[in-house]
Amino acid sequence: MNEKYEMMIKRLIEKIKPHEIPFSEPWKVLISTVLSQRTKDETTAMVSERLYKIYPDLESISKANLDHLENVLKPIGFYREKAKRIREIAKILINEYNGKVPEDKDLLMKLPGVGTKTANIVLSISFKKDYIAVDTHVHRISNRLGWVKTKTPEETEIELEKIIDKKYWKILNGILVEFGKNICKPVNPKCEICPLNDLCPSSKIVAKK
Repeated sequence: MNEKYEMMIKRLIEKIKPHEIPFSEPWKVLISTVLSQRTKDETTAMVSERLYKIYPDLESISKANLDHLENVLKPIGFYREKAKRIREIAKILINEYNGKVPEDKDLLMKLPGVGTKTANIVLSISFKKDYIAVDTHVHRISNRLGWVKTKTPEETEIELEKIIDKKYWKILNGILVEFGKNICKPVNPKCEICPLNDLCPSSKIVAKK
């Protein structure tokens, strides 16, 4: 692994508290991650908590009235589509996997609304497997830091796996999500307080020297 990249990751680990999904059960991690797509983390957490109070298990979600389920999910983006997806996911998990979330990426990606990012989050968080979950934050920041030069999150995942030591794969998403939300923002990044401003090729601090 490139020494500079490892130095960057170690600094971020020291300075940034990683974003965490506030659920431990694999099915809750899966459904919450599906709900999080194109939705703010704070909204996802609030809606997920409310959802699991009303529908405390896969069985109840699978039998939920769709109109009521949509109403529960209403604060999140694309709530109608997501209501259908999570109800279908619950049915599939019960009928095909005995109510268990599969620990296989290909099987996960056959579920409605589950792409590589969602599958990787479930596998890394719930099953402690070595995967890099690449969302918009990870994709954007990896390019800004000069780690990769890619156009899509899928390309970024492939390239990061080549250059980042596997011991950092599971934590990378959580670290970069918080870093991207609070410091390395898409517009007006806070380079003056960034722990990487002397190493980042995009830093405004470096550019002024």
